[in-house]
Amino acid sequence: MAKFGFEKARYFNGTLLLSVVIIAVSTFNYGFDNQAFATTQSMDYFAKQFGERNAKTGVYELPSDWLALFNSLNYIGFAAGVIIGSQISSMFGRRWCMFGMSCYALVTATIAVTSKSREQIMAARILNYIYVGIELAVVPTFQSEIVPAPVRGFVVGSYQMSLMAGGLVINAVCYGTGFIESNRSWQIPLGLFYIVPTIIAAAIFFVPESPRWLLRKNRTDEARKMLQRLRQGAFTEEQIDAEFAELRNALENEPEQGKFIELFKGKNLIRTAIVVGVNFFQQATGQAFSSQYGAVYVKTLGIINPRLFSLITSGIGVTICFISLYTTDKMGRRVQLMASALIMAGALFTMGGLGVQSPVPTANMRGIISMIAVFAIGFATGWGPLTYVVTTEVSSLRLRDLNSRVGFTVNVVFNWAVNFSIPYLVWPDKAGLGSKVGFIFGSIAILALIFTYTCIPECKGKTLEQVDWLFNNDVPLRKFGQTEVPANLETAHTYSKGIEREGDVEQGRNSQVSKGDSL
Repeated sequence: MAKFGFEKARYFNGTLLLSVVIIAVSTFNYGFDNQAFATTQSMDYFAKQFGERNAKTGVYELPSDWLALFNSLNYIGFAAGVIIGSQISSMFGRRWCMFGMSCYALVTATIAVTSKSREQIMAARILNYIYVGIELAVVPTFQSEIVPAPVRGFVVGSYQMSLMAGGLVINAVCYGTGFIESNRSWQIPLGLFYIVPTIIAAAIFFVPESPRWLLRKNRTDEARKMLQRLRQGAFTEEQIDAEFAELRNALENEPEQGKFIELFKGKNLIRTAIVVGVNFFQQATGQAFSSQYGAVYVKTLGIINPRLFSLITSGIGVTICFISLYTTDKMGRRVQLMASALIMAGALFTMGGLGVQSPVPTANMRGIISMIAVFAIGFATGWGPLTYVVTTEVSSLRLRDLNSRVGFTVNVVFNWAVNFSIPYLVWPDKAGLGSKVGFIFGSIAILALIFTYTCIPECKGKTLEQVDWLFNNDVPLRKFGQTEVPANLETAHTYSKGIEREGDVEQGRNSQVSKGDSL
């Protein structure tokens, strides 16, 4: 594989590759749920089953008030799932958490497929999002803890790529079933919800448990065996021993005690703020307008088949996301996040400008549809996949589960807020902004650009333990990428403590920072 330019392959043995694939496949079901409900909403028979007949037009429509609830109340389940998932994952391990959530998902899939009323389909989506929340709590953390540093961005970012790939598959299915003139048009896509949980429940125990989690549970021998399984063949015994020693040493020298209040004290406050910030901006920049309401909104324009539009944007998103993941461990997180914010802002402001004229000309409508697609490209370039990378790599070792819980809860809350607000902002019978909503989200995208430049550290190529060292030694955030971390972290910990005793932290820190400016 390396001969074809995919040099990342040398960091994987068979066990790690299988583990990464199995964990990533789990996220397909999030993509299934996300896009299945978004696309089936535009189907006539879905509207006939769950909507109301318009007395004037004779067409069945989904009421905007119900649509707002349908696309927002599910985040109650999402938030509950994040909290439940982080607790289960922390207490019982990453594998048992994934097994349990997969068994649960089979139940919620049955409720969805057999839905006959608005109340049942609403309950099905809320309950299924508990599963999605558990998945968000465990998958990026699990991925970040088992892979080598040089490929962490690629692997953890695959959470978003798997989500988008699942969306691509379900949109292709929906495009085909949309021509069926019965309830099977929407029931068949929802039936795919059974596939992924069945695979994960059957395969997850072929994946080694996280060595870092085992070490935190004082199961040292098991941790060493699991690391051996994940590295043997791709790394020498000396390299494996050195990595394991680094894991143990970093855990022993980590000052925090793993309590919730520690998230908001000292250096951890900075880390928590970064985690909260990236999760806020991922949702507040308006990705829901494209992913959740794109098909329904495009249907109102009457320019293109909404299912075809969803299929096209999904295909573009998966392609761009894969390219982004391949380049992030080379280019770094900061460059791609800033480029992502610029593309999104440009698309959103253009979309808003095209909708100013009333009535909106047909040519402008085509431009608006194009800008929604460009926004999807921008989102897949950085803020889609890299939010999960930044969240998992800036958290301290003992507080990773807690930090992820806080960050992903913020993600869910603003995901809900945006999803709930869009119908009231966009639809003609409410605020009637239409595509002019792009001015709101575009302004937030500019703030995301500023936040990236000033607050997000560059952690590409560094182990989680080295990132810990950089935070604990007060290295400026914009200097992380240029700072050389001592090879022997045990010596580094002793060294930094000696500097503090001499009251010369600043001088010691500056001696570690190489010259030159970062982005």
